[in-house]
Amino acid sequence: MAYPQTLITELAKYGKKPTGNLEWDQAMLHTLRCRDSKKEAPWHEIDKLVILSQKENEKARLEANNLADQNIYNAHANFLIYVANEIVLKPQNRRFEIDEHNKDVIRFLLLYFNGCPLAEEVFPDRGYKLHKNIMLQGKKGTGKTLMMQIFSEYLKRTKNPRYFLNVSVTQMVNHFSLHNNIDLYTYNEEGSTGFQIKPIHLCLNDIGVENRPFYGIDTLTIVSDFLHARNELWTMAISDRKFAHLTTNLDNAKLTAMFNAKDAYGRLVDRFKTYNVIPLTGESRR
Repeated sequence: MAYPQTLITELAKYGKKPTGNLEWDQAMLHTLRCRDSKKEAPWHEIDKLVILSQKENEKARLEANNLADQNIYNAHANFLIYVANEIVLKPQNRRFEIDEHNKDVIRFLLLYFNGCPLAEEVFPDRGYKLHKNIMLQGKKGTGKTLMMQIFSEYLKRTKNPRYFLNVSVTQMVNHFSLHNNIDLYTYNEEGSTGFQIKPIHLCLNDIGVENRPFYGIDTLTIVSDFLHARNELWTMAISDRKFAHLTTNLDNAKLTAMFNAKDAYGRLVDRFKTYNVIPLTGESRR
């Protein structure tokens, strides 16, 4: 059968070249014509509207989280305080205290969790970066864990993709005693679908506080395993990166001494460089 010139011409209208298979090219032309027919047009219009809506929603989300705009920053700051007082602290019948010890930390974290580059200018001499994890350091009762609880609730309610779950060392050790692993807090392979792990952003509170044995494995070993695993998740591509924030009563020297006892090569301590180490000063607020 001769290859008709009209078929070649019609395919060219759609930017297609003949394959040499007459039946295939005829079917292709039919499909292309149906795609452009009035009968199919409404579906294409809906598709365009959906795509446009998605783009507009994403644009609106980005604008709503543009904390470089002072009005937007104020709105987020006010909502954060509302979350602190009316959700996190309301059962305790107390209010969230903001003073010279935590006001700049709050500003940094608001900007940081919303991906605003201005975060890096709050403490210009400390070298804090948006892509690093958070480690809050301070004495007992200065509000480290409370700060992360408030931000966790705030991020959840603003549907922020950097929302994280708060977990204490005690919770993780208890999980280990029941399941003989801490997979839930690291790769979450047990919750995988299609062989894809499902880790989430986490904050592990009070590292280095206690070191009690559980069936021959001590708390420090479990925390060390957690930090090694979470470092791997942090080094993933930005779109897949999972953060593991920390709070601790220990300063850098005490953390170094403690974790070097478990890792003579100092690899774990060196990975603390992936953290914005933020001191929370002052005395106990309890």
